[in-house]
Amino acid sequence: MTRSGKPDIGILLLLAEQEFVRELREHVAAQGYDDQGRSDGFVFRTLHDGPTTITGLAERLHVTKQGASQIVDDMERRGYVERRPDPTDARARLLHLTERGQGALAAARKFHQTYERRLRKRLGDEAVDTLREALTAMAGETQISTPHFRALMF
Repeated sequence: MTRSGKPDIGILLLLAEQEFVRELREHVAAQGYDDQGRSDGFVFRTLHDGPTTITGLAERLHVTKQGASQIVDDMERRGYVERRPDPTDARARLLHLTERGQGALAAARKFHQTYERRLRKRLGDEAVDTLREALTAMAGETQISTPHFRALMF
């Protein structure tokens, strides 16, 4: 609590994020994607823009190549991504979303849209627009304009 007796904003942000993720996981699990890993959503959104290499994925996720490779190995085992030869470079392999990966991404996006509609119904358009502005200001324009973040937005 703050001096005013109101809950601390940082704690509220943390709790809101945890509840959002809990509901998201529950939603995608109900759609048949109950084996989601913590990084899967970032990989789904990154690969939705098109195939990339392990190196490209590592750069976008801000992890090491070894870390990206471990994530991809796990997601490949669960049927969400696949590696295919790069038609322009015989030495490289490109990462692609499988049909299952595309389905999981679609389920998560549907949840995001439904969540925002629920917020708008509960709080009103003006409140949700103000919340978006506040969160944008908190994240910072520099952060939001990075290629890493922009890949996650759509």
